[in-house]
Amino acid sequence: MKSLKSRKASRGATAAAALAFLLALALPACGSASDTSSTSRSERAAGGGVALKKIGSFDAPVYVAGAPGFPQLLFVVEQPGQIVVLRNGHRLRKPFLDLRDDVSYGGERGLLSVAFPLDYARSRRFYVYYTDNDGNIRIDEFKRGSATQARRGSRRKVIVIPHPVNANHNGGQLQFLGNLLYFGTGDGGSGGDPPNNAQNKDVLLGKLLRIDPRPSGGRPYSVPADNPFVGKPGRDEIYSYGLRNPFRFAFDRRRPRIAIADVGQNQFEELDYLPVAAASGANFGWDAFEGFSKYSDENSGTPNPGGTVKPIFTYSHARGGSSCSIIGGYVVRDPRLKGLLGRYVYADLCEGQLRALAPHLKRASGDHKLGLQVESPSSFGEDDQHRLYVASVEGPVYRLVSH
Repeated sequence: MKSLKSRKASRGATAAAALAFLLALALPACGSASDTSSTSRSERAAGGGVALKKIGSFDAPVYVAGAPGFPQLLFVVEQPGQIVVLRNGHRLRKPFLDLRDDVSYGGERGLLSVAFPLDYARSRRFYVYYTDNDGNIRIDEFKRGSATQARRGSRRKVIVIPHPVNANHNGGQLQFLGNLLYFGTGDGGSGGDPPNNAQNKDVLLGKLLRIDPRPSGGRPYSVPADNPFVGKPGRDEIYSYGLRNPFRFAFDRRRPRIAIADVGQNQFEELDYLPVAAASGANFGWDAFEGFSKYSDENSGTPNPGGTVKPIFTYSHARGGSSCSIIGGYVVRDPRLKGLLGRYVYADLCEGQLRALAPHLKRASGDHKLGLQVESPSSFGEDDQHRLYVASVEGPVYRLVSH
């Protein structure tokens, strides 16, 4: 993703800016979403009967999640390294988890997401995705000590993925589907994926990975036997490849389908949407392609590998004159948001407009603005009741509500 620094320096040229992530809080964006007028602004209505309700302000919030079995709790991930917990809408004084000493924070690096398995109420285990002090991508398991605090000393390393050269393109999403943990990694950074990591099935960068994160046979995790490259050339953990920086993806569990928002390079942002089973072994084409187009900018020249999965939707950085990085959301399943049911809600970091479209397996349709503005949106999130949230890097977190 692009940094706020590059956005501020040249909003009209963000497509050609350095490819750093968004979260430099010391640099103000245009119009604070947390100023003294935020109460009325955070509840303004949109066409279609949807509004934003502010639930609080945080330190560089980058993800929001609920936990199975704890409907009264909401967890907000702060990029510098803490997970804050709200109980019945009230922020608790002590964080759920504090990893600030272990997290490399700045630019695209930091604590980026949390995931709770379906058996969380019984197993107490949960997982976090962050960049460690060496800049590597790391996933650790913890266990809760109480409903609102992780247990000290419960950390268990699950996987470390080397990310030695560049600070950008770290991916950052964890999601469970059943007992299996999916996570998306960036291609390793720089422009145009110089080492061609995304197309290299012997490395774990530029991929959607799938594992069972529970220890097995003396190993910290196991690989499902039906992963597409088990017994074939390529790393067993890989589920899909050819991704640039899938910072946010989400499952529509009613189908089940997966929506991957893959951040573009200089020209196009893309949304991939397909059945989860069809994503097994899928090649999404980076860096032979950017969106639908042959990639021809810096470090280009990767030949067309053939058989790549095409996005269902792309948009140009020329859209509105300020587009730069897609912030992937969710297919709405909150019955209270009747006008958005079945629609995919997303945003762009630099535009700040919340948008919705109808996802289809071939092409999306009906992309439109919702009339809701969030300055520098960093992520969407969903709780255990399917309520939808959006976070601003400037601090506020909002819930989408009917109006």
